[in-house]
Amino acid sequence: MKKVLDIKDLTKVYGKNTKYTALDGINISIKESDFVGVMGPSGAGKSTLLNITSTIDTPTSGTVIIDGKDITTLSQTEVAKFRRNKLGFIFQDFNLLDTLTVEENIALPLALSKVEPREIKARVKEIATMLDIQDLLKKYPYEISGGQKQRTAACRAMITNPSLILADEPTGALDSKSSASLLQSLQEANYNSGATIMMVTHDATAASYCKRVLFIKDGTLYKELIRHGTQKEFFQQIMDTLVQIGGE
Repeated sequence: MKKVLDIKDLTKVYGKNTKYTALDGINISIKESDFVGVMGPSGAGKSTLLNITSTIDTPTSGTVIIDGKDITTLSQTEVAKFRRNKLGFIFQDFNLLDTLTVEENIALPLALSKVEPREIKARVKEIATMLDIQDLLKKYPYEISGGQKQRTAACRAMITNPSLILADEPTGALDSKSSASLLQSLQEANYNSGATIMMVTHDATAASYCKRVLFIKDGTLYKELIRHGTQKEFFQQIMDTLVQIGGE
């Protein structure tokens, strides 16, 4: 199976006089159809890792190869195109446009890429059905619940069949029922459609839906857990590791 993400010796230092090392020699590789959680205490470097992987920030040193391309060598124009074509994003606060319907929000990445309207309609219907929001397509974001908004955001992230979906605390603004519904949808997209997902979360329950979880502490990779047994057993292993490293 091919590598979708290959991070080598990634280091990020902030500041000139007073230096702060956010990431220190991180090595991570994620294969196609993987579902990886990233956890760790506040200030461990999770957000910095996500920002660099998503091309929002740049590393001090090291390489970040996504789908065979080293994103640290791309120009600003190339980065914008790469982000649009190869990456999907799910944010904690949904980032939906209130002036657009659910259908239009999901379709936006395809519309920006000038895909034929007929194909857009078919793909929106297919992905909305997969995440069970096909009855909400004509509604506006302010007319639907938080869980439905986040599933709309997940549809938008997946509509272009990106190489990598990056989820930043996707359940942070949701109640437990909506969280479970969203995570099941992501898990199904991962199993059934082969979506490759990297999810930063502080929630052990959310992380237990992943196939493996990476723990970061003080900017370095502390431990990796791979799920072998049940979700409940995996949850317990995650909790035990968080206690060891002082995670929330």
